[in-house]
Amino acid sequence: MPDTQTSFFEFDPNKMFADFPWRTFDVEAMWAAGRRNAEAFSKANRLAVEGAQDLARRNVEIMRQGFEDFSTLLRDLSQPVSAEERIAKNTEYAKHMIEKGVSHGREIAMMATKTGTETADILHKRATEGLDELRTMTSAKAKKQV
Repeated sequence: MPDTQTSFFEFDPNKMFADFPWRTFDVEAMWAAGRRNAEAFSKANRLAVEGAQDLARRNVEIMRQGFEDFSTLLRDLSQPVSAEERIAKNTEYAKHMIEKGVSHGREIAMMATKTGTETADILHKRATEGLDELRTMTSAKAKKQV
């Protein structure tokens, strides 16, 4: 009696699915798409890291500037002046610091938004390209089957 069983290592899925209406997909195209996906993720990650570093650097600069301004205020407070002049200086200092705080907050938010937008644009572009590639591959397969 002939041995009709095949071992696991002799199994060929292409033979098994040969009678089905679809064909195997293009492995090279899938690898190329995977490489482009990895490149897009890498570029987006690099942009995000650079953006985070820029934000950190700017935050350090803002903090340094804040300490310098506070040091100047303390130096001014140590000078003998009338109560009215001291109140006027403190009021002006507070107003100045509020304006700087709002300005710096806006600047940081804009930097973060710009980085996020650029990163999302890269990923969106690659996702759109990937879907276009998939549509092209499937329509090419459909044309070959007809």
